[in-house]
Amino acid sequence: MLNVKVAAAVLNQTPMDWEENTRNILEALEKARAAGASVICLPELCITGYGCEDAFLSAGMRRMAWQKLLELVPATTGLVACFGLPISYRGLVFNVAAIVANGKLLGLVPKRNLAGDGIHYEPRWFKPWPAGKRAYYEEGGLKVPLGDLVFDFGGTMLGLEICEDAWVASRPGSQLAELGVDLILNPSASHFAFHKQAVRRRFVLEGSRAFHAAYVYANLLGNEAGRAIYDGGAMVASAGHLLAEAPRFSFQNCVVTTAVVDIDVNRMNRAKSDAFVLNFDAAKDQVVDAGFALPHCEPDVPTLTPASWEQSEDLKEEEFTRAVALGLFDYLRKSRSRGFVVSMSGGADSAAVTTLCAYMVQFAMQDIGSEQLAKRLAYIDGLTGLVNPSDVNAKLLTCVYQATRNSGDVTLNAAKQVAEAVGADFHRVDVDELVEGYTKLGQQIVGRPLTWERDDIALQNIQARTRSPSVWLVANLKGALLLSTSNRSEAAVGYATMDGDTSGGLCPISGIDKAFLREWLVWMEKVGPDGIGCLPVLKVINAQLPTAELRPADQGQTDEADLMPYPLLDRIERLAIRDKQIAVEVLMHLRQRYPDYSLRELGAYIERFFQLWSRNQWKRERYAPGFHLDDENLDPKTWCRFPILSGGFRVELREMWDKIEELDPQSYEAG
Repeated sequence: MLNVKVAAAVLNQTPMDWEENTRNILEALEKARAAGASVICLPELCITGYGCEDAFLSAGMRRMAWQKLLELVPATTGLVACFGLPISYRGLVFNVAAIVANGKLLGLVPKRNLAGDGIHYEPRWFKPWPAGKRAYYEEGGLKVPLGDLVFDFGGTMLGLEICEDAWVASRPGSQLAELGVDLILNPSASHFAFHKQAVRRRFVLEGSRAFHAAYVYANLLGNEAGRAIYDGGAMVASAGHLLAEAPRFSFQNCVVTTAVVDIDVNRMNRAKSDAFVLNFDAAKDQVVDAGFALPHCEPDVPTLTPASWEQSEDLKEEEFTRAVALGLFDYLRKSRSRGFVVSMSGGADSAAVTTLCAYMVQFAMQDIGSEQLAKRLAYIDGLTGLVNPSDVNAKLLTCVYQATRNSGDVTLNAAKQVAEAVGADFHRVDVDELVEGYTKLGQQIVGRPLTWERDDIALQNIQARTRSPSVWLVANLKGALLLSTSNRSEAAVGYATMDGDTSGGLCPISGIDKAFLREWLVWMEKVGPDGIGCLPVLKVINAQLPTAELRPADQGQTDEADLMPYPLLDRIERLAIRDKQIAVEVLMHLRQRYPDYSLRELGAYIERFFQLWSRNQWKRERYAPGFHLDDENLDPKTWCRFPILSGGFRVELREMWDKIEELDPQSYEAG
């Protein structure tokens, strides 16, 4: 038996944080060496960080990355390591994996397939390497093989697929298999999205089975650059079986996962395969001779014990809680903010944000302990020695309820109870006098009294906007990060006040729809994440109908009366925006799914959505940065592009109403 111990490292990197990134890489090398591994795969672009954006085009930045690579080379004694960085070759920039072995740089393998969808803009900075091409990269007196390379370690062959390479139909692994590669490393930067880990497992397992090779997958971890959250989840597979998988959403800077792979088993399967064809035409310069063999080790029985929450029926709720909690922690420490401030309304959105902040502390203390939490946030005074999550929340989380004459006791009590249950620093302030002052100013300018019948939107918005300066003041006084509380459903239709409830430096829930958020709050009230539990006080939130509470109480304002039922809104959004369906196509989908609504009712909701969507793109352009939580995002800066000015779907909506008249003329005439 030919057994080799391999390692996959997940790292919490930060774009161009050269010192911290290097420390994390060195820590991973030491952990792999201590565990007896001889090969370690690190994440894609781990030296620079993945999210450097247009800085990848900076020659100075690339020189710094190359210098850091050379500093890391001597640290690979006894190891084969894979480091990611950008390089420039003949005036073009490539995303490469550098293979370094026992203190020697062996070669550079560029990425062949670039991610250019969703939040990924790799083709903006990098060029795809053409399949089968090889050259030499010369820098500082070094001449290093560059291109489609495989590496020979005393007969054990090693090749690479870099992140997106494994997601495409023509993945490079098939060519690697024809060369008889025994080990495939996949350095990745694969952002979190709901249920995405299951897809990764499939291509890792299928790669190891179909290519007759051991497969080592390493991902990034945490909130690297602000919007994307990486869940980690490194894997090692062989012969179609998963041997090891790293825990996801860890609060550690570095997690190394190891496994022993049996090279001979994969070779036996290759020999038995009727479909396997050896490529005898491969160029000799495709194989780089490392000059030594990988050390053999004793066989090992894998003990794969995934976290119990990974098997939960409520996986989406678990992932949402853990992803946002980790995202908040990294955003807090990397921005060096001294805590969070939330303007609490007593409703679902602000309660959800408050809850996520509180559970951030619980997850961190559970994973790294109170001492490490205080150390990671050492710039914040007063955390050392605190072992109770509520005591930490009292230092990190400030909640402010800002009342007007339209605010009620129900929302005040709800906000107060939730904030106090998690230990937040809670304050109630009255801003009605400020609202009245602005109202009088408006009356002076227009020369008449303002009334709800005539000035509804203006009177609502001035209340929301008046709350903004005071809560910004609190955030500034505390040196804290103001969190805004708008969800994705509100963003779709512009149901938010610019410079009001959208105020903030970060919006943790902007990537999640209101229908799911309400379901999640009920789950948090009754079940909660595995290992931590629920927050029963959320019952006071879940008992209410969502309302902006900006009109007088006797008007009975609710969100869904202003808009439409949230589940219906979210369905229309997915059909219209994600699937790019025009109005009449959305109608035909909805009439099957919602038979209890008349065609005219559905048409009215569809018309309202399309009109509000097109009118409110300018708002989406100005929302605070948010977290990407699924592959249906509305963020125009990184995901969903739409013109600020457009035709407003007038023709498309007329076509829809013509269809309704055709299908149900009596209902149409009655309307």
